[in-house]
Amino acid sequence: MNREHLLSQLSAHTGPFDIAIIGGGATGLGAAVDAASRGHTVVLIEQSDFAKGTSSRSTKLVHGGVRYLKQGNVSLVLEALRERGLLVRNAPHLVHSLPFVIPSYHWWEGPFYGIGMKLYDTLAGQLGLQPSRYLSREEMIALLPTLETDGLTGGVVYHDGQFDDARLAVHLARTAVDHGAIVLNHTRCSGLMKENGHIIGVKAECMEGGRQFEIRAKCVINATGVFVDSVRHMDDPQAETIVAPSQGVHLVLPREFLPGDSAIMIPKTDDGRVLFAVPWHGRVIIGTTDTPVHHISLEPRALPDEIAFLMQHAARYLTRHPHPSDVLSIYAGLRPLVKMKEKDGHSTTAALSRDHTILIADSGLITITGGKWTTYRRMAEDVIDHAEMLGGFGMRHCITQNLMIHGSATVLDPHDPLAVYGSDAAQIRALAAHEPEWAGKVHPRLDVTCAEVIFHTRHEMARTVEDVLARRSRSLLFDAQASMSAAPRVAALMATELHWTPQKTSHEVDHFQKLAIGYILEG
Repeated sequence: MNREHLLSQLSAHTGPFDIAIIGGGATGLGAAVDAASRGHTVVLIEQSDFAKGTSSRSTKLVHGGVRYLKQGNVSLVLEALRERGLLVRNAPHLVHSLPFVIPSYHWWEGPFYGIGMKLYDTLAGQLGLQPSRYLSREEMIALLPTLETDGLTGGVVYHDGQFDDARLAVHLARTAVDHGAIVLNHTRCSGLMKENGHIIGVKAECMEGGRQFEIRAKCVINATGVFVDSVRHMDDPQAETIVAPSQGVHLVLPREFLPGDSAIMIPKTDDGRVLFAVPWHGRVIIGTTDTPVHHISLEPRALPDEIAFLMQHAARYLTRHPHPSDVLSIYAGLRPLVKMKEKDGHSTTAALSRDHTILIADSGLITITGGKWTTYRRMAEDVIDHAEMLGGFGMRHCITQNLMIHGSATVLDPHDPLAVYGSDAAQIRALAAHEPEWAGKVHPRLDVTCAEVIFHTRHEMARTVEDVLARRSRSLLFDAQASMSAAPRVAALMATELHWTPQKTSHEVDHFQKLAIGYILEG
């Protein structure tokens, strides 16, 4: 996946594409995979990097949504459980089963949660993972030695999926390219092209060199997440906003806070939210919050109340209480929740729709928003079905239910840092063998090697230090301080590959370090 080659393909393309997609997060990339695998001509543009926004800031779970079951949204749970099973099968290098434990601190909670999780198992059907079961107090302590034991009566263990969100986004981009799509990061939509009131394409600008493109397309899809209203207003300045963004915040702690291979799920906190403590790549993620916000940003920041909420609840359920100095990273993401009619004059984002929504404007612009990572494939299928009907370029069968994601490999060592690359790991090992100095890590506290940075730059369209440290390697989330220290080494490696000037190299380091400061919790 070479950006310059794809730009050349775009320049050389004659006639309209079948589909142009704006937005390179889970929804847009999923749509590109679906459309390209059906045989359509596809171009996707992303203003920043793939999964820069919401799609790299999740709780790292592929799940049916236990709390939606409690809310009675059985159809959403059914769809998500089915998609979870398909994703485990189609991307085994990036998605795996993880045990989740629900602790009980009152006598009635064990049977209550146990019945709910048995229903959860049943809804999953043949695509289920492993059956849930009750745990005694002793079994709970053995499984989670750092769990608070005061008042603990037992618990329930069930299984859900865990994944690597930013890596999956990159592999979806590569899957789309494998099937003939043109996908471009750091390329923004600067406007929409119209004839007689109907959209016929998009105007695009390469953010690196300033090159301008007019991309004609039979159908244009707006898949920009929390930014969909901005694109809708390009089409119709009077369009009513449809997204009510909700912020979710996560803390990343050292693994000592939750040793072992099981996660904790707290089904109801003081304000009714679900809380997770999840082991992930040798760290522990604590999250998440659900806070209405009015300002939409590519770099949202955690609010003091959100941080206090997570720290307070981590201390309540873990024997070791975290302090600000323990936090390796803190990150925030915005959910594109779809507004609902208010019955009582007010609404909280916890009550807004988690289902996806597709709108078709009078101009023909298709907007898709809402949903979640777990159901990205189904969202893509739905929106491409709409695009085929609207664009008039033929209905073709969706094949993504059984389509293996780029890099798929089933024989993997889960403790191998290169396992998330799947079959591409062999190329990284070859780079390290060719240049022995590339086998070394970019920082002692990070697993990422110099060979991986070269691979990210040559084959995964990494164009900035942030692309490498925030998403290709997730180092910014693993340890924000260490990633800041690693930035000069990463920049030097990229500079050789991308022919940066010393000024450009210095700018890249400065930009990343200013960004990374926002991921450090000051105490």
